[in-house]
Amino acid sequence: MPVEKKRTTRKFTIVLLALLGLAIFLKFNTNTVVIQGDSMVPTFKSGRKLLVTDAYWLTGALRPNDIVVVREFTKKAKSDYFIKRVYRTGGMEVEDKSLWPRSYPIHSEKYVVPEGEIFLVGDNRAVSQDSRVFGSIETKLILGKVVVWR
Repeated sequence: MPVEKKRTTRKFTIVLLALLGLAIFLKFNTNTVVIQGDSMVPTFKSGRKLLVTDAYWLTGALRPNDIVVVREFTKKAKSDYFIKRVYRTGGMEVEDKSLWPRSYPIHSEKYVVPEGEIFLVGDNRAVSQDSRVFGSIETKLILGKVVVWR
């Protein structure tokens, strides 16, 4: 077999193995979700598809302004998950008292998100059910961070 043909075969094999590795990574580290509702308008309209990953080693730790998909934890849920924007993470203060959870005493000095939890808000605050209603949530309920939308 000529040397040039061996190189071409080797390059093709490397490309196929890389694609296989990417496919395996995507299978085990990503999910596709579809937006239902208007709580994230204008960023996302109902029906939009999102790619979500829990591979934080690739996308970085959760930070304010990240958009996350969270496993539903209330009994009156219309779906198995909801999508919100991270407003503050554990240890950070929520300065705006209008965003504090309704159950939190408004006369308090400050509201600090407990460690291991995040404070979430919807972009369309007029209709969003978020941390203002249910308080901060444990990070273990996060399915992943939104990385791609179309």
